[in-house]
Amino acid sequence: MSQDEPRGEVIAAGAAREKKGNPFSRFFGSIALFIRQVIAELRKVVTPTRKELVKFTLVVLVFVLIVMGIVYGLDWVFGIMTHYVFGIPS
Repeated sequence: MSQDEPRGEVIAAGAAREKKGNPFSRFFGSIALFIRQVIAELRKVVTPTRKELVKFTLVVLVFVLIVMGIVYGLDWVFGIMTHYVFGIPS
């Protein structure tokens, strides 16, 4: 893009180019592009080692246990508060 050329005209020209062509070929072309991009991203994936996998699994399990404890504690506290506010039925 040269400095003499206004930016708006370049964007409009690009938008006009995108609208040309068969709509079915654009649709299937975009699907093919998506699949190529997915395959390219999958090639970047690194499989963890067994040691890393065990470590990550233990971290997740410990985190879940901690969150379970917090939820249980809050449930217990709110249960006590409910009984205090509304009374225990006889």
